[in-house]
Amino acid sequence: MSRRIRLRVAYDGTAYHGWQLQQNGNSIEAELISAIERILGERVEVIGASRTDAGVHSYGNVAVFDTASRIPAEKIRYALNTALPGDIRVLCSDEVPGDWHPRHVECRKTYEYRILQAPIPLPDLCRFAHYTYHALDTEAMAAAGKLLCGEHDYATFCAAGSQAKSTVRTVYDIDLERRALSPELFSLTPIPPSAGATPGNAPQPSASPVPQRPPLEPALITIRVTGNGFLYNMVRILAGTLTDVGMGRKTPEQMPGILASGDRRQAGPTLPPEGLFLMGYEYL
Repeated sequence: MSRRIRLRVAYDGTAYHGWQLQQNGNSIEAELISAIERILGERVEVIGASRTDAGVHSYGNVAVFDTASRIPAEKIRYALNTALPGDIRVLCSDEVPGDWHPRHVECRKTYEYRILQAPIPLPDLCRFAHYTYHALDTEAMAAAGKLLCGEHDYATFCAAGSQAKSTVRTVYDIDLERRALSPELFSLTPIPPSAGATPGNAPQPSASPVPQRPPLEPALITIRVTGNGFLYNMVRILAGTLTDVGMGRKTPEQMPGILASGDRRQAGPTLPPEGLFLMGYEYL
């Protein structure tokens, strides 16, 4: 008797050509299928809730597969993790009805887009955040985000190549969080003067010092977007538009007009994939 097993899958998407099976590149789906078939000894088809793009990360993509195995559903995650590469992990597993389909149920879906604001990119964060050396006005970005929420036609925020039958979606919330990073990461401890130094020997400041810009405050900025579904590259374009607001290129007051225009050229850039995380689903 066949059972349907549901998985919550986390992954670092850096080394993969996205979720979906590819002819000329490795994918998250291919690694999952390989691990399941090795552990359970049977051919399977994996159905994912979201077909994330190349380079996109996840803490909560959902997938199902059917199996005749009698391994308890909650233990399957442990077995699969022994066969998966270290940058893919099954966080939990359970059994669902045989007709349950992760793309055919009503849900709330949450993405995060992360931006590293700093004078120099940090190696450990740049795989998982979009880097900028511009000081972003996060209060303006938050205000702009609220004006983009609701049930709307989001064609303005859809990249070319979308196969969606409708561009109407509901965005329940766009929230911003700013976490300060230590400025000491980007400075050296001052060297004390030598024992023989005297105040009279110290270099004197110029009579007309050159005005200095205020130091950039290092921070990790997270844009959290929750909706009932998203168009092709929609979250990355929303993040690019809010970044334009943060840099002063656009204002919050322009958001309703940009949204209503239906013109992709009116929105901001499509930010790169490394800052994007699929956080998870809430089934309604």
